Amino acid sequence: MEKEFTQIEGVDYGEIFSPMVRFASIRLFLAMVAHLDLELFQMDIKTTFLNVSFEEEIYMDQPIDFVLKGQEDKVYHLKRSIYGLQQSSKSWYLRFNEAMTSFDLSMVS
Repeated sequence: MEKEFTQIEGVDYGEIFSPMVRFASIRLFLAMVAHLDLELFQMDIKTTFLNVSFEEEIYMDQPIDFVLKGQEDKVYHLKRSIYGLQQSSKSWYLRFNEAMTSFDLSMVS
């Protein structure tokens, strides 16, 4: 069975998205919190990427230990993200950005 990928090598195959924050921004934010005597709450979001829905269709091969007998040639159609998927961070960022802009907040680069 031949696989038909929609990604094109050299165009979007190596596309990786990972927004980063500058340490100077974090220091400034913490300094403002201390100066204005504000309360700061921290939240651990280890499972954030698992709560992402994709706009594009994503398929994956069955994991080696979970191949269904008699259905070895089938693939999974992902409706949600899984750990290790490169598209997860970009999809989460787009969803987060949409939520922030709905509150009239904007991200400055």
